[in-house]
Amino acid sequence: MDQVYTNISIIEKVKSFGQLLKFRLSFLVAFSGSMIYILASPREISIVNLMLFAVGGFMVTGAANIINQIIEVEYDKLMNRTMNRPLPTGRLSATEAAIFGLVIGIIGLYVHYMYCNPLTALLSFISLLLYGFVYTPLKRVGPIAVFAGAVPGALPPLIGWVAAQGSITIEALILFGIQFIWQFPHFWAVAWIADEDYKRAGFKLLPSKGGKDLKTAFNIMTYTLLLTPLSLLPFFINLTGKTSAIIVTLTGIVFLMTTFRLMQKCDRKSALYIMFGSFLYLPIVQIAYVLDKV
Repeated sequence: MDQVYTNISIIEKVKSFGQLLKFRLSFLVAFSGSMIYILASPREISIVNLMLFAVGGFMVTGAANIINQIIEVEYDKLMNRTMNRPLPTGRLSATEAAIFGLVIGIIGLYVHYMYCNPLTALLSFISLLLYGFVYTPLKRVGPIAVFAGAVPGALPPLIGWVAAQGSITIEALILFGIQFIWQFPHFWAVAWIADEDYKRAGFKLLPSKGGKDLKTAFNIMTYTLLLTPLSLLPFFINLTGKTSAIIVTLTGIVFLMTTFRLMQKCDRKSALYIMFGSFLYLPIVQIAYVLDKV
């Protein structure tokens, strides 16, 4: 039976519902999809349609995050980084969260169906299912969860392209591939930093059985190394121009350098550099792609 605070104010209740959405994560997902929507669109872009696409993506991502938190509520209670979330603390019940997630998920999918196209809504729905019901339970199984999570994590560019173009093309698949490979250094850097917390919850995300070791650092470096040539493919297929190619190359070199530090030191601070680098890399590259179009 759900245990919920009975004396919580309306303002705190509303704030708790907002926290369920994981605003920063949902915003980054919506931003990523929106950048590719702009890239794939004709020169005359409807701001209204772009905003509707972004809002729909934000809502679907928020719904997926809520599913994740409902399933993991008992594990969230064990970790310092999550124990103060609305569900572990009882500020909201699982039932309240489920209803909220269902409502915003349906609205988000409806927006993508009505104001984009049915394929966009279908891909958004698949992303929600993969994140909530495949990646989430696999986190306690092993590193395979990272591969499973990389698929929905890489779908926003594909969804953005399909929303603008109406079909899956080679350009869309390349943009999907870039974000797919990006997931690995990002996921593993986060898992390195949160390793002690994750162990309390039984989450197994690092690629090496030894955990925070040179083998894991080497894996992070390898996937980061692959990012630059993959991110240059839009230039080679004439989707983007020379300016973005230069930015992609320089950004990729800087990002790669952070992984060499981790291989040398194998410490938390170096993993933090990679995590922050991953947060910067993707928007910088996608913004460069879009500016090349302007």
